[in-house]
Amino acid sequence: MVKSESEPAAAPAPQAQPASISGNQFYGNKPQQQQQQQQSAPQRQLPTRSSGQGGPQGGNIYPIEALSPYQPRWTIKARCSHKGEIKTWHNKNGEGKLFSCNFLDESGEIRATGFKEAVDQWYDVLQEGSVYYVSSCKVQLAKKQFSNVNHDYELTFERDTNIEKAEDNEGVPEITYNFTTLADLQSVEKDTTIDTIGVLKEIGDVNEIVSKTTSKPFNKRELTLVDNTGYNVRLTIWGNTAQTFDVATETVIAFKGVKVSDFGGRSLSLLSSGTMNVNPDIDEAHKLKGWYDAQGRNDTFSSHANSMAAASTSGRNDQMKTIAQVRDENLGMGESTDYFSLKATIVFVKSDSTFAYPACLSEGCNKKVVEVADGEWRCEKCDKAWPKPEWRYIMSINVSDHTGQMWLSLFDDVGRMIMGRPANDIMQMRDEMSNGEKEVFANAVCQTYVFRCRAKMDTFQDQQR
Repeated sequence: MVKSESEPAAAPAPQAQPASISGNQFYGNKPQQQQQQQQSAPQRQLPTRSSGQGGPQGGNIYPIEALSPYQPRWTIKARCSHKGEIKTWHNKNGEGKLFSCNFLDESGEIRATGFKEAVDQWYDVLQEGSVYYVSSCKVQLAKKQFSNVNHDYELTFERDTNIEKAEDNEGVPEITYNFTTLADLQSVEKDTTIDTIGVLKEIGDVNEIVSKTTSKPFNKRELTLVDNTGYNVRLTIWGNTAQTFDVATETVIAFKGVKVSDFGGRSLSLLSSGTMNVNPDIDEAHKLKGWYDAQGRNDTFSSHANSMAAASTSGRNDQMKTIAQVRDENLGMGESTDYFSLKATIVFVKSDSTFAYPACLSEGCNKKVVEVADGEWRCEKCDKAWPKPEWRYIMSINVSDHTGQMWLSLFDDVGRMIMGRPANDIMQMRDEMSNGEKEVFANAVCQTYVFRCRAKMDTFQDQQR
């Protein structure tokens, strides 16, 4: 079926919460050490450019939304909407450092990452909130697990990357949100990164927990948000952000870059690259405040935890998996059948003669029929003959997500949805030699679906498959 982080920084004394708060001091980042590094690094002065100068070598200004690996020369005019801390790594292959930032314009937002020398070159000169002309970066498929922006691609700073500060900010927004209401969280896939807004209903205490991977402590605090859809949700903040949180209840907060979890039902977690904005001057915040003051204060709210529990008792709960997880967990390789859901994009549809089979027309039969004579197709099960069969899909498709590729087999009902027409129509096109079926197969590629999958090891002709 298809359904269309390391020890924490020392906390300063509590103080008034700024309007915009970055979540980048999470999971043991060491700001003092990084500050010393920044102070010792030589300061660079970026060249500036007015908006009338256009791109380098006279190139045009491209919208972020249009960036792809297939556009060789481009320049964007964008605001650095977020700049993360410098991170370091040490492994058997050596050591290094990196940082990431987000660039924003009217059309969208994209993540950019600099490694090693690029950190020394660009980290100190890029300032969060400033507008720049950026060009000559490598454009590649986005690693969604590390990103909090909705873009299919991401940028990597290279040796010939060019960044110039813009003299004016005309046409570049401060920040953009794509809000998901609390009621809609139930339909959002696990591990998806979203933006949300709500009224702060409850504030939990700071708790110290120990990382299972690093065995080092860090702080967490749980907040409860409500909105005018009648739902509440638990949202966790981390590290120094949790330690210094000082916002009064009944305050409207907008969150950008929160991760959706299904632990105990739908819950949210503010990513290290995420931000929160207290009482933002936007229409959504004003509406929420008006609703809460008028009636929301006395409303009762539903929890996604309850709806999740109900769902688990009413039927099978297929967990959302990535292709890598399916392989790593050896799903379908054991004695029992495994069920899971998979969000993936179709990259290839096998279009040879095996994409469909001739089926019996008897209701509920669907067995393969054999052509015994011209105009006579016989079903051995029903012991009936038909002048023609009903062609039914039995397709093999190759799908892809950000973790890899895999083959799926699908049957008639799913085939009809993907192809947009019954298999009989495809066979008729082939008989007429119109080549119309080629367009149908082509249109099925590059479409993204959520597949509900069944995986089980079977034996066919003495082979396990």
